Amino acid sequence: MIKAYRSNCEAISLSADQSVTQISDDIVWIDLINPDRAEETLVEKALGVELPTREDLKDIEPSSRLYTEEGNVFMTGSLVWNANSNDPRLTDVAFILAGNRLVTIRYAEPKSFNLFTAAITRVPHEMRSGAALLLKLLETIVDRTAEILENSVVGIDTVAAGIFGEQARSKRKAPRYLEDKIADISAYHRLISKVRDSLASLARLQSFLQATPNVQQDKEAKETGRSIGRDIQSLSEHASFISGNLTFLLDAALGIINVEQNAIIKIFSIASVVFLPPTLVASVYGMNFNVMPELQWSYGYPLAVVVMLVSAIIPFIFFRWKGWL
Repeated sequence: MIKAYRSNCEAISLSADQSVTQISDDIVWIDLINPDRAEETLVEKALGVELPTREDLKDIEPSSRLYTEEGNVFMTGSLVWNANSNDPRLTDVAFILAGNRLVTIRYAEPKSFNLFTAAITRVPHEMRSGAALLLKLLETIVDRTAEILENSVVGIDTVAAGIFGEQARSKRKAPRYLEDKIADISAYHRLISKVRDSLASLARLQSFLQATPNVQQDKEAKETGRSIGRDIQSLSEHASFISGNLTFLLDAALGIINVEQNAIIKIFSIASVVFLPPTLVASVYGMNFNVMPELQWSYGYPLAVVVMLVSAIIPFIFFRWKGWL
């Protein structure tokens, strides 16, 4: 699918069966979403630019992701996609500055693009050039990344309260309670890792874009690019801080599990010590000696039972007094 946007913010759709002459000069943004080969050919003929394929976008070499060719600027950035689900992913998006136009190629629909297209009609003056449009799009992407981090912080605070809060103490006895918390921590860690990878990719992209003539010759665009760079750096630091908190929560949860397991083992150890004297008494009277006066007593059996109970109760009281239980 091909969506195109004119300088007056009018959105139109293009199809592969249309003539290349239908891409008019006032179109400043061409957005290719899951394009097939026919749609790629249409845009290539209209702009005289060879577009990168889906396989090209997966290349991690800097020379393949950020380069200039015949005056056109080719950039590939990794964006967080599906962040609100249990399966966050990174999707590679190509940003191409071909003359005064911006061309984007993507095989997913990150929320930042939907937010940008919804708000684009409110800022028509930003459609003056492809470079200015790209910078505003990057601003939206960075804002969306900040939103993801903010939502993650709220969720992580909830997990922390579940581990250390007052209500958590009674729930810990429930089966797999802390195991579920570890699963939540793992999910947040995976999301934050994706965000950090995306921010690293955006930082490289912003630095490369900042050095291009498209930005250097526009004072306002140059300042906007610097602001985006500062935002990316601050978000990267914030993501590192959140990652450190997640590591602490994981260590704390594992520590609590270890303490509770040690307490259970302690109980079993004490129980074995408590029942050791009764076992000794039962073993003595279970021996087949010919001379054992207690065997002839009428109250020999009740006496043996009482002795076993007393020998079990006395160690139990002693352990409670020492605070071992």
